[in-house]
Amino acid sequence: MKKNAKAVRYNKWGYIFLIPFIVVFVVFQLIPLVTTIYNSFFENYMSGLTQVGPNFVGMENYKKLFTGGDVWIYAKNTMVMWILCFIPQILLSLLLGAWFSDVQLKLKGSRFFKTVIYLPNLIMASAFAMLFFTLFSDGGPINSMLMQIGFIDTPYKFLSNTGSARGLIAFMNCLMWFGNTTILLMAGMMGIDTSLFEAAEVDGATSTQVFFKITLPLLRPILVYVMITSLLGGLQLFDVPQILTNGTGDPMRTTMTLIMFLNKHLYSKNYGMAGALSVILFIISAILSFIVFKVTGNDKRKG
Repeated sequence: MKKNAKAVRYNKWGYIFLIPFIVVFVVFQLIPLVTTIYNSFFENYMSGLTQVGPNFVGMENYKKLFTGGDVWIYAKNTMVMWILCFIPQILLSLLLGAWFSDVQLKLKGSRFFKTVIYLPNLIMASAFAMLFFTLFSDGGPINSMLMQIGFIDTPYKFLSNTGSARGLIAFMNCLMWFGNTTILLMAGMMGIDTSLFEAAEVDGATSTQVFFKITLPLLRPILVYVMITSLLGGLQLFDVPQILTNGTGDPMRTTMTLIMFLNKHLYSKNYGMAGALSVILFIISAILSFIVFKVTGNDKRKG
């Protein structure tokens, strides 16, 4: 009985240390989540200087979003730019991770290069967007250089063409995040038992065979984590296209993302539609994460 009483006394300290987390979670996450869901069922917006609502309208806000068609266009824009960013990002990160974690290559200055590739992640997205806006503007250095070498005769409007505008946004996000992804994958690669690589080398396996037969399968949990977090980050893509296009989503709204669309509702103080869109984004994020988790087969248990 004394041991049980002592265990209870020790356990209470665990609950006490959990109190700060629980308070922060309830105040900054749970209450805003419940409030957002609640507001999504109300008509609440500004019409000129007149406040309309809040009036309970049920599912009308959700019906307007789905019947309007805009949400599908912006969802497609968001996914296209995420795919354009994620594919080169994961390939580059896997390549760099394999190089830096391979002891046979004996790369010099690996610590320096690891620091360098992570540095873009520390730069504010707004500063990054302003830099690229200046570089790729009609009268910017990139156009000047291309005209001087005779590659083009007139300035190319990078931000007025759908392909180049989406490509720039994807390229910027890839530059900002590939270092973080590389560090995560390297941590996973360095955690693999070296005896597996030694056994494969004795058996005459090439570096390519070792990578695809040993490294990649054992990296699956981290790859799943990277893919899910990148997907959620892609759905929240906002700052780069917002600054690069001045919030317009040009050309022809082809760079308008779901969060930019949400921001427009918040800016116009249409809290009902903003709440409905937030709930839809929450559901989409949950569904896509579940699909990725299932497709990768990471939920299978070995018997």
